[in-house]
Amino acid sequence: MVIVDTREPFEYAASHVEGAINISPMEFMRGLPDKLKDVPKDEQIILYCRSGQRSNTCSMILRQFGYTNLVNGTNEQHVRKLLNQ
Repeated sequence: MVIVDTREPFEYAASHVEGAINISPMEFMRGLPDKLKDVPKDEQIILYCRSGQRSNTCSMILRQFGYTNLVNGTNEQHVRKLLNQ
């Protein structure tokens, strides 16, 4: 499982889910982010932001690259509950 915080770096620096990697929407707009190139297309990827909007957009971009196991975790608090953190 991969957890992706799709907020801006300053938001990620303030607080994030343990183990989450930070990839901003701008990185997704440029194409498949380098940080995800080695992730199998069927591995679960949980994406989140502040409200779920950015993570939803980034999820749609990943679908275009063939990723199939995507979860919009909405926000940091919701993902923490999903992971029992």
